Amino acid sequence: MAEENKILEREYVIPLRRACLKAARYDRMRIAIRTIKRFIAKHMKITNRNLDNVRLDVYLNNELWFRGRKNPPAKVKVRARKENDVVKVDFVDIPEHVRFLKTKIERRHKIAEKKTKVETPKEEKKENTTEEKNEEKEKEQAVAEQRTKEAEQSAKVQKHLTVKKTPQIHRMSLKK
Repeated sequence: MAEENKILEREYVIPLRRACLKAARYDRMRIAIRTIKRFIAKHMKITNRNLDNVRLDVYLNNELWFRGRKNPPAKVKVRARKENDVVKVDFVDIPEHVRFLKTKIERRHKIAEKKTKVETPKEEKKENTTEEKNEEKEKEQAVAEQRTKEAEQSAKVQKHLTVKKTPQIHRMSLKK
């Protein structure tokens, strides 16, 4: 049981050039990702070398794809962390633009969390006393009365605006 909770962390420089050069140009990125997963499965001693237990970080994946499908990097320096037969792989030295993206996304999530936290107390305050309920009813009635008055006034204005138009007789029709 003590071995199951044990976390194993290692750093590797994984060579990709030789494997990628053997593949067709359109297939090089897929081969590079598979090579990384195989390397990690072998060196982190995953049972049966199951590649489904190797998880690449989103930022690592994006960095691999940065130059396109046909031009993967020649080598990658990664940190592998094994927890319960599942290995998570991410950068050792995070590039500056990737670090910027991470902080940007984290800030967005923090803002979204703050908005949800602010909205929840308002929903909990739904329990109103009888006085507040009566005030709300009175407000609704006042608004309804105001709307009916406005509707009546607009009807009066429309009545005065519509003038019966008599058919105009053209000069040409009189001559005939």
